[in-house]
Amino acid sequence: MFEPLPNNPSFPALEGKVLSRWKEGDVYEKSLQNRKDAERFVFYEGPPTANGMPHPGHCLTRSIKDLFPRYKTMQGFLCERKAGWDTHGLPVEVEVCKELGIHSKEEIEEYGVEPFIHRCQESVWRYMQEWEALTERLGFWANLDEAYVTYHQSYVESVWWSLKNLFDRGLLYRGHKIVWWWAQGGTALSAGEVGQGYREVADPSVFVEFPLCDQQEESLLIWTTTPWTLPSNQFAAVHVDLTYARVRDGETGRVLIVAESLVEKLAAQFKRELTVESTCSGRELLGLRYDPPFDYFYKNLGDNAGELIKGGKQVHQWRVVAADFVTTDSGTGLVHMAPAFGEADYDVLVAEQERFQEGEGPQLICAVGPDGKFTEVAGPYAGRWVKEADKDISRELRERGRLVLLDQYLHDYPFCWRADDDPLIQYPRESWFIRTTEFREDMLANNQQINWLPGHIKDGRFGNFLDSNVDWALSRERFWGTPLPVWVCSETGRMEAIGSYQELLDKAGLDGVQVWEKAKAENPELSDHLKVHKPYIDALTYASPFAEAGRMERVSEVIDCWYDSGAMPFAQWGYPHSHAEQFKQQFPADFISEALDQTRGWFYSQLAISTMLFGEHGAEQEAGAEYPHPYRNCIVLGLMLGEDGRKMSKSKRNYREPNEIFDKYGADALRWYFFANQAPWTPIRYKEQSIKESIPEFLLRLWNVFSFFTIYANIDGFAPEELLSGDAGELSADDLATASSYREVAERGELDRWVLSELHRTIEDVVSRMDHYDNYGAALALNEFVDALSNWYVRRSRDRFWAAEKQNAEKLDAYWTLYECLVTLAKAIAPFVPFLSDYMWQTLAGVFGERVPESVHLCNYPAVVNKLKDEELSVRMATLREIASLGRSARMNEKLKVRQPLQKVEVVLGDETYKPWLESHDALLREELNVKQIEYVTEADQYIDYLIQPNFKRLGPRVGKLIPQVKAVLAEANGAELLAQFDADGVVTIEVGGEPVILDNEDIQVRLQAKDGWAAAQGKNSVVVLNTELTEELIREGYARDLIRMIQDRRKELDCDFTDRISVALETDSLVLKETLAQHGDVVAAETLADNLVIGSLNAECVARNIAEADVQLYVAVNSSLE
Repeated sequence: MFEPLPNNPSFPALEGKVLSRWKEGDVYEKSLQNRKDAERFVFYEGPPTANGMPHPGHCLTRSIKDLFPRYKTMQGFLCERKAGWDTHGLPVEVEVCKELGIHSKEEIEEYGVEPFIHRCQESVWRYMQEWEALTERLGFWANLDEAYVTYHQSYVESVWWSLKNLFDRGLLYRGHKIVWWWAQGGTALSAGEVGQGYREVADPSVFVEFPLCDQQEESLLIWTTTPWTLPSNQFAAVHVDLTYARVRDGETGRVLIVAESLVEKLAAQFKRELTVESTCSGRELLGLRYDPPFDYFYKNLGDNAGELIKGGKQVHQWRVVAADFVTTDSGTGLVHMAPAFGEADYDVLVAEQERFQEGEGPQLICAVGPDGKFTEVAGPYAGRWVKEADKDISRELRERGRLVLLDQYLHDYPFCWRADDDPLIQYPRESWFIRTTEFREDMLANNQQINWLPGHIKDGRFGNFLDSNVDWALSRERFWGTPLPVWVCSETGRMEAIGSYQELLDKAGLDGVQVWEKAKAENPELSDHLKVHKPYIDALTYASPFAEAGRMERVSEVIDCWYDSGAMPFAQWGYPHSHAEQFKQQFPADFISEALDQTRGWFYSQLAISTMLFGEHGAEQEAGAEYPHPYRNCIVLGLMLGEDGRKMSKSKRNYREPNEIFDKYGADALRWYFFANQAPWTPIRYKEQSIKESIPEFLLRLWNVFSFFTIYANIDGFAPEELLSGDAGELSADDLATASSYREVAERGELDRWVLSELHRTIEDVVSRMDHYDNYGAALALNEFVDALSNWYVRRSRDRFWAAEKQNAEKLDAYWTLYECLVTLAKAIAPFVPFLSDYMWQTLAGVFGERVPESVHLCNYPAVVNKLKDEELSVRMATLREIASLGRSARMNEKLKVRQPLQKVEVVLGDETYKPWLESHDALLREELNVKQIEYVTEADQYIDYLIQPNFKRLGPRVGKLIPQVKAVLAEANGAELLAQFDADGVVTIEVGGEPVILDNEDIQVRLQAKDGWAAAQGKNSVVVLNTELTEELIREGYARDLIRMIQDRRKELDCDFTDRISVALETDSLVLKETLAQHGDVVAAETLADNLVIGSLNAECVARNIAEADVQLYVAVNSSLE
């Protein structure tokens, strides 16, 4: 006997039981042990940071990450799932700073680097329990006990090894560059980090005059959105091939020099007349000197000049120079150059320096310190944060007559990705870089071999990022991170990289180990992994191999935490210092997945590091593999949005916490919503109502079929464990075939053969889609089958299940067929909804005890049995089901109840191939459509019209002067064909003037309209037309069905068992209802298991109802409870 199921299941409660069973039975470990000798499917876990609470976005990534390893394990692969934790970098430092009430780098140093590092190490585990609880509750199977941790010594040493490799090859270098600088945090950020912090801001937009030195009544006119950079101006740039105009300002009388093509636009923007007096080329402006907007540097350096390589002298700065990037897309056609704050500007400075003899050229000038505040050179602005000074700078320019226009400019600007309120600035800094640009072509070639989902990521967002690659700004002037393993000679400045802690310990003259030993002795609880971190690693010095008196001292920087995470393919194993074989077995990954923002983060860092180390031109080719690596398939998840469709925000409370969803609806509900609602790479709205609505569409529908089976199997004593002797395998078709009373499928009825055919066609479809990482398409296929199983197979088979003769062959066929569908389905849905699937397995297969696997997750994924597929039967039944569905749609359009019988239906078939077969199922269709008569016809004109309504407002701009021809073509078009094409393809194509014109449903509307007395609906293969005229006889029959429904609802209210017999009485004054009972009472009684059905009353509770527009007093009593 099957375990009885609850009538109203609590999925969260059921999932709790399944979780306990998994733990007690070590099911995950057994799933790996079962595949220990199998081919590997390699999955990499993108490490989350555990010092912040998990949110719904993590539920999505963890669901997808669990889905495919489960599926591949069931397909026979060994898939080890090593968890990982990202524990370094700004995310951790920022969180600790918040706790300490500090923000700047100086405040950290004042607090103390050593205690700050201790706080960081403690912080990374703050929410570990919440993360582990979420991981377990969601059903994400991963090895948390042996997770890699990026601050652990073995991981750090592996990262050091890779950096030493790059350093020794000349790929890791220290250079002076313009970097994106987080001033408050005192560190540079990489391009990937910068890319994550952009948001729209309104910056000041200023047009400023630079008066020419020799002609003070003339000015160069420049435009900038960063007034704070003007005190550091060095040049004004033009494009030599542009034409420039000298225009007279009608308001001030002054002459302004701007690009000729922009004069009209600027005059409108300034709301003043600008009269062109003369024009010249950009080349003619080169060398013109001007007075800069501020004289902080000019007063001392304005006349400084140097010797040119080609001979002669030239002033260093505050003159017009050439730059190819100058355009007329915006601004004035002249660009203010502050090389300290822009990479392109800095390149111009370098180009100018190269024109001078060595040591003779201009030097970089900068009025801003590393803290983002003006230095003393900037006079009244000294000590002020640059962005805050914009208004006062603009005000001063206005007062001095230099400001032509002050406006606002909306644009995207980067903020620190971990400190939302801190805007970044571009800043000159000596930093450590990796020469990723030397591997640009290799990375592009590697990328071309990766299977990206969606495909446009390859040559779009990710490919473009690779194509515009700049050297990786690796170093961070921070504290909690992997220390840069470079030591410098105090005497010569020569450097060497270190590849492991042991390598340091082996150095001659090593000193400083006592600093760590003292700290450990004072606090034995300190993690041993901290010895490779600041400040302890900084204390280690050793004798210089480059100078006898020199000491080797570590540089002060730590590295970008994205390098840490990108090194995980090898660093998770401590490679090459340990576990080299495991690394080789687990490289590259077959599958990874993270959200879209990781294209410039983890996706890039992995690919860049792997290409440089293990690629075609890498130093470790023998450890690597052919492209692609380090991952072959990557699903890029869409960003998670809140209930309101905007970015999730705790302060806005626009989403439910994951635990609230788990407690109300269960993890399977959330997982299925993610998988079946839309393709995973589209933006996903995390909406509680949508999650709730997805439950009856799949989980509850499947549960109801599952429950239906167990109820009637127990009633009839259907016990497959008794009918099948010996080993039951995994209850596949072959396993079940040996059971007594299990008939060959070919000997069963058409409905059984059809549903088993659909089952295996679905399995085939799901396997194909999952093998191509299409979980959405696979989920839709499963959903469609469950719908067919519930709303067609079970509904059409109920009479067989209710048959009195328990050993009737057709009844047993129905049980075996439904049992086979359910156990197969439990395996098919196991990767998607692991809890419900295992609960089903425990119930359906658990009756076999140890003769079957203890969990569905220890089974193989269902194999397709081709001999059970019947393509022709599938097409036939699909046509029949479509007709039934269209009949319901037509009723709904006319607001006709399904229970109301109708006289006649006309079915218009597009293809009459299956007409004889459909006619042979006339009784079934009449029952489905609730009609008395069905006729098949080939023309529907006498019943329906087609309305073609073009949207000329939208079509006009698209087709232009072809509009009259489009009108004519649509006027002659066949509406039925257009509607069918829309249903099949979503668009229609018409030919106009010999050219194809594609129209979508916004261009034209094609509607089916039934004529009076008829209701109609059209599908892919047929049109169904219902006669809506109702006779008195039909109306009474409809009331009889309403009575059946009313009594059945009352049975549910009374919690009647399915076999309970009842007595029913009705009190009513309605003559129509009395006539209905007189005519159809026997049918009503039979359908409701009523032994007595009378007009009158009973000794039972009375409930008021309304039916046939009449008030009714309804009495229902279970017969055994009658007095």
